[in-house]
Amino acid sequence: MMSQKRLFLLDAFALIFRGYYALIKNPRINSKGQDTSAILGFVNSLFDVIKREKPDHLAVAFDKEGSRDRLEIFPEYKANRDETPEAIKIAVPIIQEILKAMHIPIIERAGVEADDLIGTIAKQAEKEGYKTYMVTPDKDYAQLVSENIFMYRPARMGNGIEIWGIPEVQKRFEIERPEQVIDYLGMMGDAVDNIPGLPGVGDKTAKKFIAAYGSMEGLLANTDQLKGKMKEKVEANADLGLLSKKLATIIIDCDVTFNADDYEFTKPDSQKVHEIFEELEFRRLADQFIKIFNKDSTTSTDQPSSKKKTTQAGAGQFSLFGESNEVSDSPAFSSRKTITTTEHFYQSVSPGMAMKLFLQNLLKQKEVCFDTETTGLNPLIAELVGISFSWESGKGFYISFPEDHNSTQELIEQLRPFFEDENITKIGQNLKYDIKVLAKYNIDVKGTLFDTMLAHYLINPDMRHNMNVLAETYLNYTPVSITELIGKKGKNQLSFRQVPIEKQTEYAVEDADITFQLKEHFAPELNEAKTLSLFQDIEIPLLRVLADMEIEGINLDKAFLQSLSEELDNDIKTLENKIYTEAGEEFNIASPKQLGVILFEKMKLVDKPKKTKTGQYSTAEDVLSYLAKDHVIIQNILDFRGLSKLKSTYIDALPLQIDENTGRVHTDYMQTVAATGRLSSNNPNLQNIPIRTERGRQVRKAFVPKNEEYTLLAADYSQIELRIIAALSKEETMIEAFKNGEDIHASTAAKVFDVAIEDVTREQRSNAKTVNFGIIYGVSAFGLSNQTNLSRSEAKELIETYYKTYPKLRNYMSEQIDFARDNGYVQTVLGRRRYLKDINSANAIVRGAAERNAVNAPIQGSAADIIKIAMINIHKKLKEGNYKTKMLLQVHDELVFDVFKPELESIKNLIKNEMENAYTLDVPLDVDLGLGNDWLEAH
Repeated sequence: MMSQKRLFLLDAFALIFRGYYALIKNPRINSKGQDTSAILGFVNSLFDVIKREKPDHLAVAFDKEGSRDRLEIFPEYKANRDETPEAIKIAVPIIQEILKAMHIPIIERAGVEADDLIGTIAKQAEKEGYKTYMVTPDKDYAQLVSENIFMYRPARMGNGIEIWGIPEVQKRFEIERPEQVIDYLGMMGDAVDNIPGLPGVGDKTAKKFIAAYGSMEGLLANTDQLKGKMKEKVEANADLGLLSKKLATIIIDCDVTFNADDYEFTKPDSQKVHEIFEELEFRRLADQFIKIFNKDSTTSTDQPSSKKKTTQAGAGQFSLFGESNEVSDSPAFSSRKTITTTEHFYQSVSPGMAMKLFLQNLLKQKEVCFDTETTGLNPLIAELVGISFSWESGKGFYISFPEDHNSTQELIEQLRPFFEDENITKIGQNLKYDIKVLAKYNIDVKGTLFDTMLAHYLINPDMRHNMNVLAETYLNYTPVSITELIGKKGKNQLSFRQVPIEKQTEYAVEDADITFQLKEHFAPELNEAKTLSLFQDIEIPLLRVLADMEIEGINLDKAFLQSLSEELDNDIKTLENKIYTEAGEEFNIASPKQLGVILFEKMKLVDKPKKTKTGQYSTAEDVLSYLAKDHVIIQNILDFRGLSKLKSTYIDALPLQIDENTGRVHTDYMQTVAATGRLSSNNPNLQNIPIRTERGRQVRKAFVPKNEEYTLLAADYSQIELRIIAALSKEETMIEAFKNGEDIHASTAAKVFDVAIEDVTREQRSNAKTVNFGIIYGVSAFGLSNQTNLSRSEAKELIETYYKTYPKLRNYMSEQIDFARDNGYVQTVLGRRRYLKDINSANAIVRGAAERNAVNAPIQGSAADIIKIAMINIHKKLKEGNYKTKMLLQVHDELVFDVFKPELESIKNLIKNEMENAYTLDVPLDVDLGLGNDWLEAH
């Protein structure tokens, strides 16, 4: 007896949206700047179904132009949905192109929704004896479930799938028959689709009504059994309930016909699929495609040679199609290279004559890639396990170090001539880490540096820059994962030292070899992108500066933080009690769900509260901030959140991050995170301490000098971004104000409010300051009115007057946007590029954000470039002068120093001079210096 054939019907948009939002915090951007998250998410879901189920028949349904039937009876249907993200709009035709290349049928009809198409085909296929699986996370499909129709729900976070048959639907909705899901949805409504439902009826009430009355019609026929307000609401909204049920009903008689031959899953056009994936840079999906459609594509693991023979994909299609395919010689079928498929020569260097010969050869080279292997990720405490070297593609050497520190020091001394040779270029990936590791062994890495991570950051700042991604993107090569050697995180994870020397060698030298090859690839690209001087003169020298700053660290007053923590406990408790009193009950303030119910159901603070995509009341910061002026409880909640975050993120966390060996806190500065060129701080993040509140500012008080012989000095660029925009726009009025040393905000206020500068009020100056800084970030009248006491119309008038006062400023902003439209990027004074892939987007909101970046990025990026120059020059002068003073921190426009008191006067002059002369603009740069026994006092 033949087994029952199976049909899989995929709801395209449900899977596309799910995939897109799953990656929203870490979108997938390829080297062309294209956001491929939506495509990647959908194709992953498609491949998962094919791998798991090997379906007989398969099709994908798309929405096209919405549902005419539902919109005719209820024009507000789905009216509250946000506009489809631009990345999804762009993704749909590409996804359809992939499906066509895979010979998977696309089902769509103008004015018909995908769930109606799937519902119709599922019922037709059932009559023809098929078992149908509706692939979607959308719970509405549960109404279609029968003995031969199932929901196939991809679970969240990649945790497999759920299959809903009749028992699962009965349990999930607490109903007798799947078709009662329609009544359930009609009663409670659907915020996502804007189906109104019956007012006051939620999940529990809908289930109770269905248990008692069986259906919407049964409920409406028995309203005499209801009581109080519920009876009034249901009777008054009977028509609305029936309308909602109709809107929630999936149509099963659309103009579409199930044809088994059309939906049969057949052999894909592998060449075409590969071309599309190559264009999108979907290397892992290309590998998956090969594995799915070629059962013999995996390599044998018992061959003796490290270079293993691989079978061409397509040579042996698995039984999915019932027959094997012909072998193709096309390179399109080649899987990505790995260490087992690539010829290489990696050698472990033994002590004695081998080491002597290696060192002789090493010192003859003009450029060498090296990579340290250690016992951990923190370079300040990690011990050296080995170092790999490569100066020729496919070849390299590995030196293993003993566990004993003294023995390691003796061995590293043999390598000192290499590391300190000024004439040998050192290549690496994230060289700052290696430099910090070697500094523990008193090794100073000298000579020219080439860091592939920094190079790629300048070539393509919006992509990820880790070595594996770079190897796969540019070399079509997948390196060995460290987890293959030491295991995943947990108690069973090994130290790298425990890995056999043969595997250490293969893994470590592969890293050096691949990094060397990446250098060969990136060096010419830096020239093409016109960022070579930025790389050589700014980012590489800065790498050494940051390494020294991170090694130095900063002193922390633990006792002060302890007392501050206790004070905050009291403040938080006081706020809790105030909130409970205002709310009339105790609840979990940190729970958005409970908070939403209190504010918007019990206290009814607004008529139409905003809801999240899941249907909960939104209690996000922007929502509450808008209400804070009118409701004391809201301001108290915001204060409660602020203090709680301050306490957990900084006051309680900072003491735990003190290095036990140095007694200091050592932040990590990352050069490759912010696309504007700004540095990022991590472990701990010292750039985001909230200093607008008194309590936030007090955190800075915990940062103190090394000892009594030192004092902290804070050097801060005064209004550098305003000075840069004045210079770049050549706005003479603003330039003259800066040259004359005027208070720029008072000067602006005098001009826009048409008063003498001495008559400017505090409020006028404050409003002018808000506009001055807001213009850089594209402030709107709405935004300005929110930040000031101005009405919307007053804010609009102020912005218009501002542009009339500074006409060249507006011209400059327009020119920047035009330049970005024509070139796809904008750049800083030093040529750092910010690529803007959405600058010509059809979506006004997306395009508007890119336009604001076109104005802001050159200003913020130029400020970042200038302070980097200052840091490099100051660091050089401190070293040349053999000063005891050390540069400790960089926080955007501010530098913090541990100053040896006898050096104070010369240091003040040195810092001010180097910062103010780091770059020449038409506007003078001005630096404010402050001293103190802690960072707050110095700032």
